[in-house]
Amino acid sequence: MATTDSFANYVIRRVLQAIPVVIGVVVLNFTLLHLAPGDPAIVLVGEAGGATEEVLKEVRKEFGLDKSLLEQLWIYLKKIAKGDLGFSYFQGKPVLELILEKIPATILLILTAILLAVIFGVLAGVASAQRPTSLGSSFITIFSLFGFSMPVFWLGIMFILAFSLYIPLLPGHGMLTVGLVGDWWFIAKDILSHLILPAFTLAFIYIAQYSRLSRASMLEVIGSDYVRTARAKGLPERAVIYKHALRNAILPILTIFGIQIGHLLAGAVLVETVFTWPGMGRLMFEGILRRDYPLIMGILIFSSILVIIANLLTDLLYGFVDPRIRRR
Repeated sequence: MATTDSFANYVIRRVLQAIPVVIGVVVLNFTLLHLAPGDPAIVLVGEAGGATEEVLKEVRKEFGLDKSLLEQLWIYLKKIAKGDLGFSYFQGKPVLELILEKIPATILLILTAILLAVIFGVLAGVASAQRPTSLGSSFITIFSLFGFSMPVFWLGIMFILAFSLYIPLLPGHGMLTVGLVGDWWFIAKDILSHLILPAFTLAFIYIAQYSRLSRASMLEVIGSDYVRTARAKGLPERAVIYKHALRNAILPILTIFGIQIGHLLAGAVLVETVFTWPGMGRLMFEGILRRDYPLIMGILIFSSILVIIANLLTDLLYGFVDPRIRRR
């Protein structure tokens, strides 16, 4: 009972700590967006034609852009407190509705990329740590450096050229084949085929990071006394590595995992744009091009909440992996 109460208190405390973080994100991004060069009214009227000064004034007044920065910020904070993220200047829909339409595709892409990065990265790092002087370990090290140096948008274009154009194995754009009709299993397979290239593109750099980090962490742990004791007891090498050594070596990987959620969201903007994946990142890119302040702010708020949730889950995973942390 006491453990349950302490766990609930911990979660409540973390949620309360997250509130000023979200407010800080809102204030900082709102200020930076409005101080940046560019005028949404000019972009909006320019697309419609007839950008006279009178029309620009009417548009600014309609969207509240004629008020001072502090007034606009105060009005926006009051709307957020009521759960209103405003309307998109260009799409004419509530920002919350637009985000909820796009966020499932982004979550699917990010979770798949994380899963690929953790599985392939950790397995490669463990294999390299077991034989640090082997040819395979050298190959993994070179692969890691190669992965670190590759811009994600360039890698995505290369994947499209290689596996969608020259060797047409996988689709290189969209999330679903246009006009596809069939049962849920047929549609799921089609989504999976569209998911492979963008997910591997987003995961590639993180596979390199996790492989290097897990290799360094495993090399440190493998020389520990408890690992030598486990081997002396006659345990199989697989049990020694994956049950004893990896469980202690994985804590730094969990730390990086929590931090990298924000990086993945940023990388999703480029990946979704390259592959025309209909997610929140592509919506963000379109909002930036059009200076759509409410849309950009709504996506930033959702992104910050996702990062906070990911860090909370990471802290909870610490307690699951290491009982010493759970008892504190």
